[in-house]
Amino acid sequence: MTKCGNWPVGVCSWSLQTDIAGVAAAMDKIGLESVHLAVGPAVGDDRARYVEAVRKQSWIVSCTMIDFPQEDYSTLETIRRTGGIAPDDCWEANRRRFLEAADVTAELGVGYISTHIGFIDHTREEYTRKFYDRTKCLADAAAEKGLSLLLETGQESAVEMRQFMQKLNHPAIGINFDPANIILYNKGEPLEAIHILASWIKHVHIKDAVRTKEPGTWGLEVPWGIGEVGVEQFLRTLRKVGYKGTLAIEREAGDDRFGDIAHAAKVLAGFGKM
Repeated sequence: MTKCGNWPVGVCSWSLQTDIAGVAAAMDKIGLESVHLAVGPAVGDDRARYVEAVRKQSWIVSCTMIDFPQEDYSTLETIRRTGGIAPDDCWEANRRRFLEAADVTAELGVGYISTHIGFIDHTREEYTRKFYDRTKCLADAAAEKGLSLLLETGQESAVEMRQFMQKLNHPAIGINFDPANIILYNKGEPLEAIHILASWIKHVHIKDAVRTKEPGTWGLEVPWGIGEVGVEQFLRTLRKVGYKGTLAIEREAGDDRFGDIAHAAKVLAGFGKM
């Protein structure tokens, strides 16, 4: 098993843009045994086939992930409107999608399920109340199945996320920390965010980015180690706050995702020997 110090190193299955067999082949070549598993393909008629295919692998599934079909990442504005649990006309369908994904997660014996809930906004009272209620609904459903719901960082500042977590105060909610998202959305500094959110961080994405120079536009995702996250400082900060979970490599751009993921795994393994 590839490790970075005491942290298992894994990969986000969706980054490889292939089926379970393809993910398995790629992980075998890189030497990875841990996976952050997308379970969207298991929602619906393909559930039994998908679960069976996953169970045939000798994987450690560190967490599952469920996305929502209406999400449009074309621009920061479109994802603000369409992201996560915010759109009213999609809420019932998304709630059912999450519940089925949670069932699959429990069936696979995994303890964490992650998602992007959308933009946290405390400036609009009605929106804020709705957002808290819907997040609690999903967290309650996860808890009933013995799961924890992990909210992914980036669409809000760490201070805003801390306020949300403290006010919600739900025992079945944690954070999937993605340092690149904080840069891509231009929402602060990843190292500072680790310290602010440390007590809730249960799972970590390994992803890098450079910040936009044009306000209101996306930053640029880049291969691990050449962006603004800062490999050594990032990992040393995780170590300093006592993080004990998995490092899951995520790559959502570029022409050679396999090569970029393999390189990231090599860099992480080298850090573990320092």
